[in-house]
Amino acid sequence: MDCVTITALNFEQCYRAVSTRDSRFDGQFFTAVRTTGIYCRPSCPAITPKRANVSFLPTAAAAQHAGYRACRRCLPDAAPGSPLWNTRADLAARAMRLIGDGVIERGGVPALAATLGYSQRQLTRVLTTELGAGPLALARAHRAHTARLLIQTTAMPMSDIAFAAGFASIRQFNDTVREVFAVSPTTMRTEAQRARKDPAQTAPTVNGTLSLRLPFREPLDHAWLEWFLSSHVAPGMELWEDHTYTRNLRTPHGHATARLSFRGDHVRAELALHDMRDLAPTVARVRHLLDLDADPVGIDEVLGATALDGSATSARRGSAADAFDIEDARRVRTATLPDVGSAPATVGAGMPHTGADRVVFTPGIRVLGCLDGPELLLRTMIGQQISVSAAATHTARLVEALGETVEGPVPRLFPTPDVIAERGAEVLTGPARRIRSIVGAAAALAAGDLQLHAGRTAPDLRRDLLALDGVGPWTADYVTMRLLADPDILLDTDLVVRQGADLLGIDLSDTARWAPWRSYLSMHLWKTALSRRAAAPKRPARSARKTD
Repeated sequence: MDCVTITALNFEQCYRAVSTRDSRFDGQFFTAVRTTGIYCRPSCPAITPKRANVSFLPTAAAAQHAGYRACRRCLPDAAPGSPLWNTRADLAARAMRLIGDGVIERGGVPALAATLGYSQRQLTRVLTTELGAGPLALARAHRAHTARLLIQTTAMPMSDIAFAAGFASIRQFNDTVREVFAVSPTTMRTEAQRARKDPAQTAPTVNGTLSLRLPFREPLDHAWLEWFLSSHVAPGMELWEDHTYTRNLRTPHGHATARLSFRGDHVRAELALHDMRDLAPTVARVRHLLDLDADPVGIDEVLGATALDGSATSARRGSAADAFDIEDARRVRTATLPDVGSAPATVGAGMPHTGADRVVFTPGIRVLGCLDGPELLLRTMIGQQISVSAAATHTARLVEALGETVEGPVPRLFPTPDVIAERGAEVLTGPARRIRSIVGAAAALAAGDLQLHAGRTAPDLRRDLLALDGVGPWTADYVTMRLLADPDILLDTDLVVRQGADLLGIDLSDTARWAPWRSYLSMHLWKTALSRRAAAPKRPARSARKTD
């Protein structure tokens, strides 16, 4: 069912989703109820309102702008984000990505318009027409969501929360919370304390530290995400321990440390922020890294992803279908692979197989994004033509020599582009041309000649990447796919993708039937080839590599 686009909502299909409480559409549209003056997510457990009393809006900001307040039962602002901001590449979608990253809080509407290359007037007109609210109203909805998180999950003083959430004054903060949630901030905190399952559990008292539940749409292939993260860990800035991924990241006002672990129906994110103003962009970047806003059911329907019992069920960690052999995974990690992005998921069990008339994949696979655009590009270039483990070793060496030291479980940040441009040649090892290419890319980033952010269009970004020395089609496509969460990039020049396609009898020149989800097809083909490689008898790693 496709009931929502950015510009139009199909009333009948949306109402059907609300009537069946279909959680797949949470975050994709919102139900505004005229008789109560509230707006809800489609899966709200309340009695389904009459058809004559509802309307459907594409964003929470549009509902708030129209005078509706958030339902306190289903908390619509806590739903996963809309996958439309990734599947669409128009102005409205790109603006939403940047608004989620806090561009307006840092530089106002002028900064957003300048980043996108439009006038403020034109940007406001387009967003109001397509999303039902202008940029300020959209940013206000994000501030309200951040404020609710801080009120309910920390013991921070309300005055600190007001400015951390991006409000210009305490009065604006109080008025917004009352208008959106129909309660005062103090009442909201009191209710949250009463609702905690564990009465002994208290909110963190240390400013900058909080624990969040990040929702996602099921199914989710936990094993794929866990393997990808663990296999690419660069010691010094990242750590994988006890099924938990810990790393440092740069934020607009400083840095943060994130500890991520996968639970049954959510991702547990423990964040330590240097500056609480960075909460919203940090959460947005973590969600982007793990592709938590994807619509896996819609993707799996096109790709034919099916659980081993034939049903489109969740791929949960610990099930028989998701048995994960870490020793086999290590064997693939140390093998010589043609790219830094390759990683296997489940080994043996859950292998894609061919049916009578189609290829059948396991459900819930994700395309990992990134936390930092420059880091993604530079680490990808470091990993060209070497194994995954060798890429991690080279990255760790760079981090140890040039990374900024911070407090926490991991001691360093990835070096900034200007530091790598100045001193990278002293630390990096390998072919001289590759070192020159990495240093050159860092210099372009430091000088502002190359812009890597979620507001870029894929064709423009790919063109700029290909203009760099040492960046070929594979690197440009891989970085574009992960930076923009572009769902339809087929990595058909990748050796491992080609091996997976050969195993499954897929013609990579004829993949139109899988559009617009060919990025996810690439992940499935990686998984196919690398799972087969991990299950094969151990062989010495090859040294010959194919150039980008």
